[in-house]
Amino acid sequence: MTLEARFRQALADHQAGRLAAAEAGYRSLITDAPDLAVAHHNLVALLRAQHRLEALTPAYEALLALEPTPELHLSLAVNLLRFGRYAEAWPHYEQRPSKAGSQPLGTVREWLGEDLDGRSLVVWDEQGFGDQIQMARYIPLLQARGARVEYACREPLRPLMEGLCPTLPRYAENRGRWDFWVSSMSLPARFGTTLETLPPPMPVKLGKTRSKDRGAGVGIVTQGGGRNPNDANRSLPPEAAARLMALPGAVSLQPEDTGAADFARTAEIIARLERVITVDTAVAHLAASLGKPTDVLVTALWPPWQWMLERRDSPWYPAVRLHRQARPGDWSTVIDEVVSGGRG
Repeated sequence: MTLEARFRQALADHQAGRLAAAEAGYRSLITDAPDLAVAHHNLVALLRAQHRLEALTPAYEALLALEPTPELHLSLAVNLLRFGRYAEAWPHYEQRPSKAGSQPLGTVREWLGEDLDGRSLVVWDEQGFGDQIQMARYIPLLQARGARVEYACREPLRPLMEGLCPTLPRYAENRGRWDFWVSSMSLPARFGTTLETLPPPMPVKLGKTRSKDRGAGVGIVTQGGGRNPNDANRSLPPEAAARLMALPGAVSLQPEDTGAADFARTAEIIARLERVITVDTAVAHLAASLGKPTDVLVTALWPPWQWMLERRDSPWYPAVRLHRQARPGDWSTVIDEVVSGGRG
């Protein structure tokens, strides 16, 4: 059979749901014609549909050799990060589309690891609010290298981040204002972060409330903010949300219920609680940074790379326990576990 005929047969198997035959066909084509990009693309699509994350890594790598796009670099990086392969992941993660799309205007140089003693540097907010709270742990490390650090971030973050360093609006001109800039999401790569060298969570400065106070009540977050592409998967259906809100002492931490205009105010509310139960949102990162016992409910499909795979603990946050779906879309066993008080 010609290569075209073999591809058509593999594609027909794929479309008919004969996935094992389709996979064998694509792999045979790739062996005989390594530059046949369409076979690589279809193999990646097949593996993604089956959520075969381990097999996706070499498939991404092979396709990336043919088409080194930012999107493929990101897909490979995220998959490596889920498996804790940080040293391999960071160079690919540096090619992510969101970095190129959100870097500051002006002539300031990107910080790539140069000496910072006596130099000024602006950290640039990139991606979600939770990502910023997760990466804020690196600000003290920058300051320890002698840098004068400012954080350009969105308004809801500014009062919280002011406890670490001066802030300014993210949408600002920076021509000549600092010696360097760096994306918040590039900081793990700049510090060569591995699972063994993760710095502790960001220190959160509060008013009179102390984060280590035991507190009372359970903070609940059942819905994401809606902008995350995985929001439909990570948010709870009404019946599951109702079960959590029926827990003794349950308090909603949804912004529309607390009235909190920023994350510093939310931190004050969390500090008065005993425990937080939340889907994968910024509140998970905030509560865990405060050291509150934090139960994070994790989807089976495409879990965020920060929560890795299968683990019940988090190397990023000692206070976190992860509760994972056994099947996509099924929150029942997760809610059973949390309601019964289990922490994994």
